[in-house]
Amino acid sequence: MGTEGSTMLEPLRQGLPPVDPTSVSSSVSCSLAARYESVKGAREFTKSALQRWELNEQFDDVALVVSELVTNALRHALPRGSNGAPDPPVRLHLMHWTSRLVCAVRDPSDECPVARDTSPGDLDFAAECGRGLHLVEAVSDSWGWHPLAGTLRGKVVWALFRLPPTRFPL
Repeated sequence: MGTEGSTMLEPLRQGLPPVDPTSVSSSVSCSLAARYESVKGAREFTKSALQRWELNEQFDDVALVVSELVTNALRHALPRGSNGAPDPPVRLHLMHWTSRLVCAVRDPSDECPVARDTSPGDLDFAAECGRGLHLVEAVSDSWGWHPLAGTLRGKVVWALFRLPPTRFPL
């Protein structure tokens, strides 16, 4: 990840609870094309990263959240009719520390993500869309978003997973 990624993630790191300085930190990132097939690629990228970090047990929950965040970015955050302009950037970032994992999706929109109203009778559980952020909230330990600063435009939507303590043989 280059300078752009580091600049983009700094506000996210500042918004998270402090991490033990002795914990290992690793991150990976990938660009996603502005088409729905990219959701599958994001899940495959996530699976590869979690395998590398020996976090296979977290894959189902993390993949669900990654799918929802990427789908939301593709569906709601990309400008309509780019008239041949290059695809706007959508990036998936996965950050791993000893005690937590963060999934973050960057998109070019300045609009905040909004979960649909959950008042009784207002949320249609049979609908094909509209439940994404509710799923993210239910499956992750916390989620949020922040606008990008500096030369980057858009926002980052993130979800945090607390990881079980690692067990070492006696």
